[in-house]
Amino acid sequence: MQENLDRVVLSFNQESLMLLNACIAFIMFGVALELKIEHFKYLLKKPKAILIGLLSQLVLLPMLTFILVLLLNPSPSIALGMMLVAACPGGNVSNFYTSLSNGNVALSVSLTAITSSIAFLSTPFNFTFWANQHEPTAAILREVQLNVMDVVFTVIFILVIPLVLGMWVNSRYPNTTFKIAKPIKRLSIIIFAAFVVGALSANFDHFANYVFNFLFVVLIHNALALTTGFSLAKSLGLGSAEIRSITIETGIQNSGLALVIIFQYFDGLGGMAIIAAWWGVWHLISGAVISWQWSSRPKLVMP
Repeated sequence: MQENLDRVVLSFNQESLMLLNACIAFIMFGVALELKIEHFKYLLKKPKAILIGLLSQLVLLPMLTFILVLLLNPSPSIALGMMLVAACPGGNVSNFYTSLSNGNVALSVSLTAITSSIAFLSTPFNFTFWANQHEPTAAILREVQLNVMDVVFTVIFILVIPLVLGMWVNSRYPNTTFKIAKPIKRLSIIIFAAFVVGALSANFDHFANYVFNFLFVVLIHNALALTTGFSLAKSLGLGSAEIRSITIETGIQNSGLALVIIFQYFDGLGGMAIIAAWWGVWHLISGAVISWQWSSRPKLVMP
């Protein structure tokens, strides 16, 4: 069954790929409308919290994902999907969930801004580095002859450029931005959710046939991400507001970027695509549950 999944290619035409690219860019533009230069300066104001957040998301999560792959031994395409999702920056709803959780929103926004800005370097590096440490996934990379620079430029076009453009609009037209930022952000979430549902519906047979191959894997993988952020932040002495922010930032990944890379460079390889798509659904559920649990609990400010 797993070997068959590695040969499954999900149906996804060029027009759909262009729409997905535009969708992710629009989401990033919406996120950036609420960003300011001050969010990047937060690194200088609260370097400990920022560095712990970056360590959790950019170093520990990819490394622990690799270990999880060795323990679970999923099919190569599923393993590659897990590694790619772990290499992506934070997702666009992390700031919203942090706010609901009574977390440190400024820290969350700053981490989203920083990880998204450097994703053109961190995502290709983490993905290819860890994938090449595992022979079954390394074999797929060799087969598709992945060009890392192509991935770099893709991330720049759909993440970095919309990020810069959104921040420019925010600084140039603050009154207009204040009015349109939240509606655009909500619309972008709805559009992406509809896109994921549409993609899964169009490939429902594959989804149904292999549901038990990836359902458990995504649940465990997302739990690992959330636990990583929580454990690291707590063990290093951060306050509860910062712990909540880093937990959510580590557990909410930009699965949309993963889908773009999968369909653009891996021709919609079944295991990878289904893992990324289901991550896009599941982390919304897990994030909502955690936010609901934390919303009624008081927060302790870090020293």
